[in-house]
Amino acid sequence: MDSITQIVLGAAVGEAVIGKKVGRWAALWGGIAGTIPDLDVFVSYFTDNISSLAIHRGFTHSFLFSVIFGLLFGFLVRKIHKKLSANWQEWSLLFFLGFITHALLDAHTTWGTQLFWPLGYKVAFKNIFVIDPLYTLPFLFFLLLSLFHKKGSAKRRRYNNIGLLVSSCYMLLTLGLKWFSYTEFKTALDDHKISYESVSTRPTPLNAILWAANVKLEDGFIIGYYSIFDKKEIQFSDVIPKNDHLLKPVLNEEKVQQLINLTEGWYALEIVNEKLIFKDLRFGQNNISDPKSNFVFSFELFYNENGDFQAIELPKDFSDGKQMLSTLFNRIKGI
Repeated sequence: MDSITQIVLGAAVGEAVIGKKVGRWAALWGGIAGTIPDLDVFVSYFTDNISSLAIHRGFTHSFLFSVIFGLLFGFLVRKIHKKLSANWQEWSLLFFLGFITHALLDAHTTWGTQLFWPLGYKVAFKNIFVIDPLYTLPFLFFLLLSLFHKKGSAKRRRYNNIGLLVSSCYMLLTLGLKWFSYTEFKTALDDHKISYESVSTRPTPLNAILWAANVKLEDGFIIGYYSIFDKKEIQFSDVIPKNDHLLKPVLNEEKVQQLINLTEGWYALEIVNEKLIFKDLRFGQNNISDPKSNFVFSFELFYNENGDFQAIELPKDFSDGKQMLSTLFNRIKGI
């Protein structure tokens, strides 16, 4: 999820754990705890873009990290706040919960997290977009409302708990909407008599009303969209050929294997202007109304003039953001 949401979640968790004892220090340190796991993004300054994508949401989003660094930060913060009544176990619990709730929240997004690192298994429920105002804004409202009341007051705890409850209920709602949309996609595929291997659904940007489905066929993929407000039957895109044969000349390259592992098989290849393009299908296209729009994550694969293999991420095109948002919200309204 976005940084603001993670700070709000961490602050609310901190307040719930020891806010009664240490006041606003709990929310402050909880917000910091909610930010720390995402510091793995700085790895991108020391390695290539594909390796940094593979590392992101790995160790720092695991149970192992939460336990080890929860104890470490709990010990250090206890040293800083010797005069406050919370002991190091309570501070450690604050940081452990701040770290692990961050990871669990990210596990609900399309990217997912490696909660069980170093096992390498990624948990991705794909039921909430990385930025969802309906999750964040009510949560933030109740957190701020709680902080206006005195430490230990019943109203302070009540408002904070309401924020945690409302956000959790919304998360459960998105799981229900995901299941409902999945059944609608499956029904539409059967009605169209489309033979398929698997279906992966995800929410579109900024909402949980309009859902997208990637459908894996024997030799390619199709994409469909469904809004909870739709009245017409779901239609699917033309087949996107997987074109696996195009990978043969570069299949043994380490970066190619990393991309295949990252996408978990949801990828397609295409020759564009004599360039080999690797398309990660998991996150959809830049513009849902344009079938020819680039996918959010696409890479050009080639050997440079020195014979070194390169996998360069293509720039994301959001030049007409206003039009894209207008198209998105019109589609959310249903057809």
